[in-house]
Amino acid sequence: MRLFHTSDWHLGQSLHGQDRDFEHACFLEWLLGQLQLRQPDALLIAGDLFDTVNPPVKAQERLYDFIVRAHEQQPKLDIVMIAGNHDSGSRVELPAALMRRLRTHALGRVHWLDEGQLDAERLLIPLTNARGKVCAWCLALPFLRPAEVTGPHLGDDYLKGIATVHEQLTAAALRKRGKDQALVAISHAHMAGGAVSEDSERSLIIGNAEALPARLFDPSIAYVALGHLHKPQKVNREERIRYSGSPLPLSFAEINYPHQVLEVELQGAQLVSVEPRLVPRAVALLRIGPAPLDEVLAQLAELPGPDLLQDPNHQPWLEVRVRLDEPQPDLRHQVDSALSDKAVRLVRISAEYSGAAAADDETEGFVELSQITPQDLFSRAWQQAYGSEVDEQTLADFAELLQDAHQHEAQP
Repeated sequence: MRLFHTSDWHLGQSLHGQDRDFEHACFLEWLLGQLQLRQPDALLIAGDLFDTVNPPVKAQERLYDFIVRAHEQQPKLDIVMIAGNHDSGSRVELPAALMRRLRTHALGRVHWLDEGQLDAERLLIPLTNARGKVCAWCLALPFLRPAEVTGPHLGDDYLKGIATVHEQLTAAALRKRGKDQALVAISHAHMAGGAVSEDSERSLIIGNAEALPARLFDPSIAYVALGHLHKPQKVNREERIRYSGSPLPLSFAEINYPHQVLEVELQGAQLVSVEPRLVPRAVALLRIGPAPLDEVLAQLAELPGPDLLQDPNHQPWLEVRVRLDEPQPDLRHQVDSALSDKAVRLVRISAEYSGAAAADDETEGFVELSQITPQDLFSRAWQQAYGSEVDEQTLADFAELLQDAHQHEAQP
């Protein structure tokens, strides 16, 4: 059987305030074309469907319109999508009953029966081939928040709770699968050893647990479709455990990432191959600098002028990074003037100071608030209030409170 693995769509995302709906529309149109061309039996979307827990209406319309069109195009296609840490699990599951009529399974949360027994049945999805035969079982593991995997029958250990979910779900899958049926997992998590981009992925730190061990995925699982990290990669160099990466560069730090969908081939219960399908970039991201102002202005002067035949929606997003010895009050005016007849869309100017203006060598220049994590802000506030570094246990308590706040915000 053939699967498509994708993740981290982040529908509704903006780039420094600029709407990216056009880029997402182009990606989804391309993906429909690839589904038509390659005819996979299932599409796995490994979380972070939306960029926020309360996505704009347009972003939700994009997702549901895609699902309807994919089903109309390929009525036998199975779609499995899970909630990521950016998503509201409850919101993802809200239209689940309707989507099942479109062969789409939306899993946002894990449920427990009694005395610590996982409701594994709802997390096991049969995947069928074009002839309607069940060839694989999908173990759906949405992003696991502390409130979902700790409690009276589970204890307070977050990592142990995650391990319990994996163990019980795998055991149930092994009992259910028949001869020559593969096990395929879809999960949204930060695995140990994964490469993180500079400023795109929200931290999943809970206490001391930032990254999960790959051993959580039993060897009986033929393929693990991961979401969360935006850079495509294998985990521990294992062919079977992969991040597909995001289909768009979600920040300027991701300009050089290959953006792709993975095509997975299974033969019986065995993994045969994994091949990337590169996503065409509808809108380029350009980064000029960091360099002195005169060099930056010279580079801006070399940018191409507008093409009257080109759709303005295809014009690149531009970030300008300038090194300065002292503040330049008219910096924005100089940059805007240099770009007055250029076919680019400026979204950010970063001024980085050297010499006496950058005496604090912890960072070169200023850091935007959007690039500072809640943990960083808390640590800085603690330092200012008490004159000492925050201790590890307090950071762990803060992380749990932060997750509780995200969970509360996520309720529709």
